[in-house]
Amino acid sequence: MREESKAKKIAGKIIVAALVLLWCVIAFLPFFFMVMGTFKEQFEMLMGGVFKMPQQLYLDNYIEVFQGNIWNYLKNSVVVLVISLTVLLFVSACAAYPLSRFKFRMNKPIYSLIVACMSVPIHVTLLPIFLMMVKIHLYDSIWALIGPYIAFNLPISVFILVTFMQGIPKELEEAAEIDGCGKYRIFWSIMFPLVKPGLATLAIYNSVNMWNEFSFALTLTQRAENRTLPLAIWEYQGQYAMNVPMIMTVLVVSVLPMIIAFIFGQDKLIKGMMAGAVKG
Repeated sequence: MREESKAKKIAGKIIVAALVLLWCVIAFLPFFFMVMGTFKEQFEMLMGGVFKMPQQLYLDNYIEVFQGNIWNYLKNSVVVLVISLTVLLFVSACAAYPLSRFKFRMNKPIYSLIVACMSVPIHVTLLPIFLMMVKIHLYDSIWALIGPYIAFNLPISVFILVTFMQGIPKELEEAAEIDGCGKYRIFWSIMFPLVKPGLATLAIYNSVNMWNEFSFALTLTQRAENRTLPLAIWEYQGQYAMNVPMIMTVLVVSVLPMIIAFIFGQDKLIKGMMAGAVKG
């Protein structure tokens, strides 16, 4: 019986390893061929196809992209991301603290309203937000993107941080109150540092959403100097309709910052997810 159970465990591990390997191949191959396509000439791609390896490392695609307006698109994306993410995390933490630790009459209705906002489709609000930005004279500027990015990522951020803060022992707050700490001091000295895993998880999750956002960037900006990186892909696709290697080059340049950020932040993302799972 022991040998039979041991054989089943080994077979189970082999099956799991095979499925993981298959998933890695399926996930990695499209990106691999996209990167390889950036080193091909236009006619080489047309004649040889997508899955044929390049005959030589043709670097002119990258040279042409970096000599273009890509740096301006990249700068706009970074500015919008940094400002939106900083304000989002701060407001989310400030909102989650009283909702998770204080008892007052409107606690549950406010929290329920925030959770309900998670179900609102963002595309329904495109026209109202467009008209609002025109009236307040923010249309066709990167500042028009910051408000919507914060507003539509705020409900899920508050929801996750409330879960984190509810798992923090109340004895820590009671001990701090005995030592004479007020609510503001407790928030900054105790609660805020303890939810850093949750903040790191939200930072990575929301960064990907903001970096890749297309609809609001297309609707609320018009001039090339005010557009973000996803719109650079759209414009290059129109400009080089048949130049597939050039389009792939822009895609690689656009996705590379998020891959680098994930490589350096994956440990914090996993720790945050595990901490949230344990506390939830």
